[in-house]
Amino acid sequence: MSEQATQEASGLVFHPLDQFIVKPLFGEGPIMWYTPTNVTLWMGIAVLCIIGLFVIGSRGRAIVPTRSQSIGELIYGFTYKMVEDVAGHDGVKFFPYVMTLFMFILFSNYLGLIPMSFATTSHIAVTAVLAAAVFLTVTIVGFVKNGTKFLGLFWVSSAPLALRPILAIIELISYFVRPVSHSIRLGGNIMAGHAVMKVFAGFAAVALISPLSVAAITAIYGLEILVAGIQAYVFAILTCVYLKDALHPGH
Repeated sequence: MSEQATQEASGLVFHPLDQFIVKPLFGEGPIMWYTPTNVTLWMGIAVLCIIGLFVIGSRGRAIVPTRSQSIGELIYGFTYKMVEDVAGHDGVKFFPYVMTLFMFILFSNYLGLIPMSFATTSHIAVTAVLAAAVFLTVTIVGFVKNGTKFLGLFWVSSAPLALRPILAIIELISYFVRPVSHSIRLGGNIMAGHAVMKVFAGFAAVALISPLSVAAITAIYGLEILVAGIQAYVFAILTCVYLKDALHPGH
C-alpha cells in the first residue's frame, strides 16, 4: 500500500489551503476577469447584507429603534467617532469612504466564518485592491489639498540637517510599503486562522484525538470571531491615520 493510500485509510489526508481555491460558479475552465466565481458570490452577499442592515433594516427610522436599526446606528456612531478622533474634523468628509471599507471588510470577515462559505478577505487579490485604493486616495488628497507641501511628510525638519536626507529616503520607502503591509496584515490574519481551523478539523477523524481537536476548533473559532472584527477595525483606523497624514502632512 502506498503512503498516500495509507494516509487516506487513516483519515489523515487534508489540505488546509483548498478552501482558498477560486472556482467558477458555473461549469469549469479558465477563470477570466469577467467569470463569476465563489469570490464574487460572497462579496456580493456581503454587499447585500450591508444593504439589508442599513437600507432595509433602518427604513422605518423609528424614534424607538428596532434591533437592526439599533445595530446600524451603533456602527454608524462608532465609525464616525473613530474618523473624527483619528483623522480630525477635516477627515469627517471622508467618513462615507471609511464606513464603506469598514462595513465591507467586517461583513466579509464574518461571512467567511460560516461553514462552507468563502473568506474573500483571505485573498491578497481582494485586500490589495482595497489597500491600493486607500493609498491612491490618500496620495491624491494630499497633493490636491497641500500641493508640494505634501512632500513635507517625508522631510523630518526636527531632525539634524545631516540626517534629514537619510530619514527622507526611509520615510519615502515606508510610505510606499504602506499598501503592502495594509493588505498583507488583513489577508494574512484571515487566511492563517482559517487554515489552522482546517488543520484541526482534519485531525477530528482520528478517534483518540478527536475530543481535543473539537475543543481546539471551538477555541480557535471563538478567537477568529474576535479577529474578524479587530482586523476590520485595524484596516479602517489605519486608513484614518493615512488620511490624517494627507490632510496635515506637517503634523
